[in-house]
Amino acid sequence: MKLSKGNFSIRSTIKLLFNNSDLCSYCYNAFYPELNSVESKRSTISMEKKEKSLIFTIESVDITSFRASMNEIVSFGKVIDNTIDISENF
Repeated sequence: MKLSKGNFSIRSTIKLLFNNSDLCSYCYNAFYPELNSVESKRSTISMEKKEKSLIFTIESVDITSFRASMNEIVSFGKVIDNTIDISENF
């Protein structure tokens, strides 16, 4: 998707690294439906799975929409981290 609003755009990549490919696959499958339900004219997030990592690419037309997209990925990462902590304590 080509985003154009002002005189600049923002593109960033975030990579989440996992200890094993199974955990990476579980997380990919968990986040995929959520990612497809989010629509915005100001920002897009794409996700790619490679071996033991999830790669998120954000493209935004302004700082506010970029921050919102970053927050969505960070929130997802926190859920993953908390879930791993809980499962390791049982």
